[in-house]
Formats: sequence, C-alpha cells, structure tokens
Amino acid sequence: MALWRREQTGRPVPAGLIHHSDAGSQYTSIRYTDTLALEGLQPSIGSVGDAYDNAAAETVMGLFKNEAVAKDSPFRTRALKTETDVMEIVFEWVHWYNNQRLHSFLGHQTPEEFEQAYYAREIGSLPDDAANKQAA
Repeated sequence: MALWRREQTGRPVPAGLIHHSDAGSQYTSIRYTDTLALEGLQPSIGSVGDAYDNAAAETVMGLFKNEAVAKDSPFRTRALKTETDVMEIVFEWVHWYNNQRLHSFLGHQTPEEFEQAYYAREIGSLPDDAANKQAA
C-alpha cells in the first residue's frame, strides 16, 4: 500500500523504507524476504530470537482490532461473514487511518498531511500530475 500510494502521488520511495509486520510464519519465508529485497524494503523484524522488534506492527494491529473490527465499530455495518466483508472494512479503515485519523505523534495531523508537509519541505511541491491525482 505504501509503495502504491507513493507511485500514485509521485512521491519517491525513501531508501531504507521499513516494512512493519508481525512475526507470523508467512513473514519469515524466503519468498517474502525476496519480495522485500526486490522492492528495496527493509523488514522490521529479523529471524526468531534476534533483537528486532515488531512493536509498530503490533500497535497498528491493536488499533485496527479496536477501531475497525470490534462489534461497536463504526466501520461494521453488518456481520463479517465473508472475506469480502473483511476486505471492505480493511480498505475503509486504512483509508480513514491515513487520510482522516489524527495522530498525536504527528502533531495531531493525518499521515497524509504529515507526508505532504514533509515532501514540500524536503523536495518542494508535488509534481503537477501527482497533485492533480491527489485532488481527484
């Protein structure tokens, strides 16, 4: 998602971008490691028993569980019976999280507002075509 968002907005992918994940077995597979390497991403965790921490991924998953899938969540309008039901909530929540949810760590801005300010400061305005995509 981060790579897609950067491509859509014309923002560069920073060198050493970290992919946060939990320590599930799918995230320690060779295919997963190879995919990260092909995209130029660094894993946030290492092998079992090393010092890398996946606290960021666990924190976001906790937020997701409390904000999106809890029974009293505003994102749930019905029972989650199918994979499509779950996917709809995931996409809605991720969009809300990035574009509307205020984050105290980011100075009470959304991640999107924070990134816009960062790129404006570091490399100037977004390219015209990226800015137009964003406004659409």
